[in-house]
Amino acid sequence: MMREVAWRLFAGEYNDATLEVEGTGERAPSYVITPLGAKVNRIFVVGVITDVENVGTDMQPMWRARVSDPTGTFHVYAGQYQPEAAAALSQLKPPVFGAIVGKSRVYSPEPGTVYTSIRPEVIKAVDERVRDFWILEACRSLRKRLDAAAEAGKMDPPTKEALVQIGVKAALADGLVQASAHYGKADLSRYTAMLAESLRYLLPEYREYRPPEAEPTVTEPAAQAEAKEPEEPTADEDKVLEVIASLDKDGKGAPWEGILDAAGKAGVSKDKLEESINSLLDKGLIYEPILGRMKKI
Repeated sequence: MMREVAWRLFAGEYNDATLEVEGTGERAPSYVITPLGAKVNRIFVVGVITDVENVGTDMQPMWRARVSDPTGTFHVYAGQYQPEAAAALSQLKPPVFGAIVGKSRVYSPEPGTVYTSIRPEVIKAVDERVRDFWILEACRSLRKRLDAAAEAGKMDPPTKEALVQIGVKAALADGLVQASAHYGKADLSRYTAMLAESLRYLLPEYREYRPPEAEPTVTEPAAQAEAKEPEEPTADEDKVLEVIASLDKDGKGAPWEGILDAAGKAGVSKDKLEESINSLLDKGLIYEPILGRMKKI
């Protein structure tokens, strides 16, 4: 059997998927099909591993991890049938940049509810440069699917043969036809915004603050005059960072109720607090290890 290609896919698109299809033949692979037609059996993601937890037992561990990219969070599970990946997860100390290759999975606890996850084959700690390159590659991949989905939207109905004829690869063409039948017409504006947001994430002024010595040295006087410092946290964001750090007593993050109370006493209104939290999450200065808690990176 041919080894399936590992798709470069953002969490925002992957988590929108609710369609799983089985291949035909003996030992045929299953696929998760996204609204833009990605027909995913294997997936390659790089992001910040923000949380690792054993949700099994000491005798039969099941390691769960959350991996964040600019659009959302992947959920990764590794147990006794993925011993190498489980061992790698158990040794990681979040937050850390991680690269993961794995199999796509969906879980439907009840009709109408679908959750996506990844069963990892390989997990490796990487650096920020690798994460940034992955974001760029995932943006290129997303752009191709957006263009193909736009062409499919002009057809009534779209067919694999017609899409292949205009240059769409067969696997994507097949996925687009199945996605169209299941989801209807995709909301391309949502994914165009996702693409733009991810590309902005790579801009220096959009990233988390770095000390001046970490910035490249510019020698030309004219260039120095035009150079801009990376965006620093605002005064309200600084207060929120201090509150989160001071309330994180047990290493599990600061509880939201405590943040709300302490921020109010520090002169940050609820609206400003929510705005600051969202901004700090975007800048990569904090993350949510578990629901309802915030932790400073």
